[in-house]
Amino acid sequence: MYDRNDPRSSLQGNAKPAGARVHSSYFGSQLGLFYKEKPHIKDANGDTWISRGQNFVVAYTKGKEGGAFSRDAQPDEYAVIIPDKETSVEITTAEGTTTVPGYSVAFVPPGKSSIRMLTAGSIVRLFTPKSTDLAEAASNADAYRGPHPNVPPFEAWPEPPGGLKLKWYTLDVPDDPSRFGRIYRCTTFMINYLVPRIGPRERDKVSPHHHDDFEQCSLALSGTFTHHLRWPWTTNMNIWREDEHLYCESPSICVIPPPAIHTTTAEGTGVNQLVDIFAPPRFDFSEKPGWVLNENDYPMPHR
Repeated sequence: MYDRNDPRSSLQGNAKPAGARVHSSYFGSQLGLFYKEKPHIKDANGDTWISRGQNFVVAYTKGKEGGAFSRDAQPDEYAVIIPDKETSVEITTAEGTTTVPGYSVAFVPPGKSSIRMLTAGSIVRLFTPKSTDLAEAASNADAYRGPHPNVPPFEAWPEPPGGLKLKWYTLDVPDDPSRFGRIYRCTTFMINYLVPRIGPRERDKVSPHHHDDFEQCSLALSGTFTHHLRWPWTTNMNIWREDEHLYCESPSICVIPPPAIHTTTAEGTGVNQLVDIFAPPRFDFSEKPGWVLNENDYPMPHR
């Protein structure tokens, strides 16, 4: 359910009938409150917090100048968000070293790679659970010991014809009211860097909706938010869950599981910056012409 001026309202006409699917069990939300938790890794490179969903792992780092973050045998492509314009990093892969400026998103190929902080600042790295060392290090790893009842097993999207190479993209692109946010995708992730909201969200223009079979990770980079979740009633009252209204400062993540009906309200008086993360990428967003800003670099699967 979207406001008529919300670009996502056009998705409804393209949606495929979901059928009368009835979920037999529910899975609760997960929070990573990095602003109040102790870092899970604290060393000469900086402070890192790690939390996860079923199909992804988020590593939020306040890096020190000269700090380095290496992957020796990375099994699949991972993503890096550099939120601040003042932050700059070097990313080294088998093909060489590239300087990536702040306010960018980068996709790093499998194998050996490293990120070196040219300045102090924050970076966010996104991995799939194939990075078992990070998945096990997550603060909420125990929540995902078993299968998720409503999320299918992760399947990566196709590689580009020329193979996987380091790619990076600036977030400094003009706003477009016909497009929802600033969306980039790779083989493993879709990142939607939403237009920042100045001040609280209007209470008469919220967007309650649900996803049948994929998670949403809402990453708060600045400001404060309340994530509102409601689970549909079924004939089995034993699986009903109470509504949730989860107040989160930043930095933090909220993992919203399917099929929870959800919407998020910005609460802060200043800049409220939210980033929505999906693993693997979403079909519906990808099928909208012009929504995915790097759509020519990564093919879609056939379905």
